Amino acid sequence: MTHTGIPHLISDVRGGHRLTGPEALLLMNAQGRDILRVATAADEMREQRVGNVVTYVRNQNLHVTNICKNLCGFCGFGRNAGDEGVYCCDKVAIQAQARLAYERNVTEICLLSGVHPAFTLDTFVDLLHWIHEAAPGVHIHAFSPDEVAHVAEKNGCSTRDVLLLLQAEGLGTLQGTAAEILVDSVREVICPRKVRTADWVRIIKESHGIGLRSTATIMYGSYEAAKDQIEHLNILREIQNETHGFTELVTLPYVHTNTPLYQQGIARPGPTGREDILMIAVSRLFLDNIDSIQVAWGKVGLKMTQLALLAGANDLAGTMFTDDVTGDAGASGSDYLDPKDMERIVSDLGRTLKQRTTLYEIV
Repeated sequence: MTHTGIPHLISDVRGGHRLTGPEALLLMNAQGRDILRVATAADEMREQRVGNVVTYVRNQNLHVTNICKNLCGFCGFGRNAGDEGVYCCDKVAIQAQARLAYERNVTEICLLSGVHPAFTLDTFVDLLHWIHEAAPGVHIHAFSPDEVAHVAEKNGCSTRDVLLLLQAEGLGTLQGTAAEILVDSVREVICPRKVRTADWVRIIKESHGIGLRSTATIMYGSYEAAKDQIEHLNILREIQNETHGFTELVTLPYVHTNTPLYQQGIARPGPTGREDILMIAVSRLFLDNIDSIQVAWGKVGLKMTQLALLAGANDLAGTMFTDDVTGDAGASGSDYLDPKDMERIVSDLGRTLKQRTTLYEIV
């Protein structure tokens, strides 16, 4: 069954109309063949904006610690300091991971870490120095607005001062994570100990204001409704209007299996395939000021990844090599994607795979 408004709305978008929030919500709720109409319009917009190239970055996740002050209900990774299986890597372990990444010819090292309650600004600076020492010239993508707020409070300084120092000490780009859903009524349920929406927005704008670019992220399919997803995307679009500092949108479907929110019956079992496709497609159509839409292959699997590339996505994220956060939440096959496998699914669609840097320069 077709909602009469959707074909007309898609026609308007093709003609250059900028979607409003309520219009984007209508598209996000599409059913039946309308799903394919939305996906096709998004694929056309993708072709206009970025052409037929699909990009990826040669990167490696570097695990710092799974001890975390937040212990969010959507996460199966974080631990309390006294729990079984906790770790906190020292200089030797950090540099061993960084050297391995360097030997693998990565251009980016991405830190994966809990927000350790004892970490200070000095800890973050040490991490940057240790990694640059072991992997000279590699771009470091690290630290969420929540981590920036945490060390600013610990050190009694402003978040902007933290960002300026981290930038000076070798941080390449800021992680736009800890966003989850930027609606405080949702955050109170899924991540009550993380920064509020206004603080996340402020820190991201401060980062962009000093020339430190960041990703934009959305984690969807847990407790939020479609209207919350659109509110979140609208916040991202407004920030990008002002700063042009986002490198891409990273879509992160909620992996539910081993998470407290799901086990307690508060969250649903992650998004459906329909929701995965529409999240990519509506993001492409709504975020007309963000060029790259990334699909999380480690969370959705390669077949859904290929469909997402037909629905507006143009970036396959990175090679990663390891991702304990997704694995601990219950996803399998989230560790490493060989560029040969990327090439297979991309060329099968008649598209061209190219390696990029973190800032989207083609290698």
